[in-house]
Amino acid sequence: MRLSISIALSALLSVSSLSVAADISPHDTLIVTATRTPIPLSDATVPVTIITREDIELSLASDLSELLRFEAGIDIGRNGGPGQATSVFLRGTESNHTLVLIDGVRMNPSTIGGAAIQNIAPEVIERIEIVKGARSALFGTDAIGGVINIITRRADRAYFEGGVGGGSFASQSGQVSGGNRNEDGEFGINLNWQATDGYAPRTDSDITRGYDNLSANFYGAKRFGANELSVRHWRGAGNVEYLDFFLSPVDQDFENTVTAIEFDTRVSEFGNSKLILSFVQDEIAQNQAPDFVNSERLSLDWQYSHAFGKHTLTGGLFAVEEDASARSFGSGFREDTHIRAFFLQDQVILGRHKAFVALRLTDNENFGNHTTWNAEYALAINDAFTLNVGWGHAFRAPDASDRFGFGGSPLLKPELADERQLALRYAAGGRYSLYFEYYANDIEDLIEFDLQSFTLKNLNEANIRGMQLGYEYRGDSFVFRADIVRQQADDAATGTRLLRRAERTASLSYTQNIGLHRLGLSILASGDRVDFGGVELPGYVVANLTGQLQLSDAWQLNARIENLLNTDYQTAANYRMQEQSGFLELKYRWR
Repeated sequence: MRLSISIALSALLSVSSLSVAADISPHDTLIVTATRTPIPLSDATVPVTIITREDIELSLASDLSELLRFEAGIDIGRNGGPGQATSVFLRGTESNHTLVLIDGVRMNPSTIGGAAIQNIAPEVIERIEIVKGARSALFGTDAIGGVINIITRRADRAYFEGGVGGGSFASQSGQVSGGNRNEDGEFGINLNWQATDGYAPRTDSDITRGYDNLSANFYGAKRFGANELSVRHWRGAGNVEYLDFFLSPVDQDFENTVTAIEFDTRVSEFGNSKLILSFVQDEIAQNQAPDFVNSERLSLDWQYSHAFGKHTLTGGLFAVEEDASARSFGSGFREDTHIRAFFLQDQVILGRHKAFVALRLTDNENFGNHTTWNAEYALAINDAFTLNVGWGHAFRAPDASDRFGFGGSPLLKPELADERQLALRYAAGGRYSLYFEYYANDIEDLIEFDLQSFTLKNLNEANIRGMQLGYEYRGDSFVFRADIVRQQADDAATGTRLLRRAERTASLSYTQNIGLHRLGLSILASGDRVDFGGVELPGYVVANLTGQLQLSDAWQLNARIENLLNTDYQTAANYRMQEQSGFLELKYRWR
């Protein structure tokens, strides 16, 4: 099912809802995406990566893709500069196999597939949780490779923040945030504006293309007794210029919105109910032609959790109405889809043993009934070593564009995935950790574009095998992290590589505190990849250098050097990536 899950607030603000069978201490790092309930990160039975607000501020990234590209196990494919079409490949799966959530609400459109991550401004993000592995049992269709949950900023007390920035390519930005929180409720607003003249996105043209985006996030909550009513709204809207197939300069307007109303009730000391109504819209309008794409989704999502003994049992019901329409090259479609689903899961903690099982039954109007599931087990071998194993069955229903859009086929079948994963982690003394992850994903009826027939087709099967080795050390004033990934993503019948995914990547990050100031260095080494037509894109090494200078208690100067080594590289054939460039931001904070 295409899901809007019922986690509305950041994990740190969700402690009032049902925790789980384990106790949560104030020092625990809480996550909500791995199990749909707030749990300590140490209790997760699948790999979870967290990008914190501190990481986001130091990166000075202009969109979500820039935050994700240095994360191990994630490949980014981008058609040029800011605002251009961007794809994210998680653990070797397709770009539409990663489910993107905003405060737990699904933002992937019912057309085109992948979420518009290039339009999500980091200034509205508090933290990002990346859950690696199949998660359709919890989140429905698309969650074959994993889930990225964007948790927007919330006030923990009265505050105001503002900033202005600028840099290469005539880039400009401005942001304002403010809000307050007390025992009775909270409210706030985050606004961010970006504009740039951009650079020439195509290697075979010198025409530059620009981009502008106004992002807004509003939220409010009222608490009364054991109940909480909250409302939130995120919107990103603007214009992106690009080059069409004939290298002619064109542009289009876009608007992405996610609106949700949630009612949270603490039924008892051990039971918690959440009811969430959400509306999501994704709209693109071409300015040189009557072409457009529009996707609307209305979702009703109810979840109840109850803790008893060593168990936390959670169940939910879903009703989704989708409306997708588009026009391209003189033809178009409009398709309505009704989806209903039920899920049930159990979390168990018995001393050194943890287990998680989930089952989901989905009734899709176009593709009938589907059953998806997860089964995971974690063993704390001793105080330092933890072993995790997991199995999952997931699916993705073809979207309206897959079936009726340009190059689409109404005969497409859903993609089915069976995944296995194993992880071993060593952590001692709280300073450092060493971890190894293995994953295998067999995807039946994978949907790929066939250049001979110029239509989408189901392959017999795709096989993905991968390993990740990582190390992290946290000193008194610095953090060092390094990861190496080796994977293969192939068509099982022909042995050919799946497009735009590197088989070898290595990433390194280092942050250093110097008093109140901070420095950051991020390095990504990516192996070669294959694109359409068998074009081979060479491997590359790219580095970013960032810094924060605390001018006073309230004033801060932030800087970033993008592509420090001035590497000439491509993540999509014939599309340039950003050359060496620089950006500055002056920020004011009051608390």
